[in-house]
Amino acid sequence: MVDNLKWRAWDDVVADVWRAQCAQDAQGDYISPDPRLFVMLDLNPGGVFVFDHPGARPAGRHDAAETMSYVPAGMPISGRGERLRRIKHLDLHFSEAAVTRRFGRTVDPARLSMPRFQFRDPRMAPLARAIADECTNPVAMHGLFGAGLVNALLALLFDIHEDGQRKSGLSRGQLRLVTEFIEANCFRPIRLGELAALVDLSETHLSHAFKASTGLPPHRWQMRARIRKVQERLRRETATLSEVALAAGFSDQAHFTRVFKAVVGLTPAEWRRHAAD
Repeated sequence: MVDNLKWRAWDDVVADVWRAQCAQDAQGDYISPDPRLFVMLDLNPGGVFVFDHPGARPAGRHDAAETMSYVPAGMPISGRGERLRRIKHLDLHFSEAAVTRRFGRTVDPARLSMPRFQFRDPRMAPLARAIADECTNPVAMHGLFGAGLVNALLALLFDIHEDGQRKSGLSRGQLRLVTEFIEANCFRPIRLGELAALVDLSETHLSHAFKASTGLPPHRWQMRARIRKVQERLRRETATLSEVALAAGFSDQAHFTRVFKAVVGLTPAEWRRHAAD
């Protein structure tokens, strides 16, 4: 019986944290159209969670925390417990397209279809724990935090490295498309995938190429664009700082003040006084 399910989504990746009390000899069948990473977080001493599938007997025995199994898309799996009374685990669900969008041609397609059962990775384990913690935190960190954890975990899972080629910048037309889109939408969260789709690049390639062209990653360019528009409002409007902060998409006035000062070097109130002189 599931007594606590928490989840978060970062673009096209969904992370679930399951905590359940297990009936004796509990079992079930599972098949997903998308790949899945299973990470054991906790279970009762002596308990075992077993993955079976037609190609192996058994596919994987999870009898300790931080053991993992990667199940490719469309692979039928049977799960069953042995002396299992309680379990807590992380499931990471994503599409093959989600991986390709992030890493482009650096992804080896063969790895996406290759199952891996009952393995450990000391680099992946703390990332999985951090993702699980983010799922259960009452207040989420900025979306870039979770997205970064997910990207790092996927890179390790599929052994994705740089392609070794020097990253060139965007063409003049590509840069104009991306920067104009950022300017027009700077008051709302912009997903890296939206920018990559504009110029038909992977998210990783877009991020590197944008920084090569501008000297800034896309999210910092967006923040500077947001602050420039805020300065225009501060100069011509009499709205309060809290009203400006809310209209510009900041969580509160304190957040607005921190970001504004980091970019401009003055607080919004100080800048407004100087602009009025």
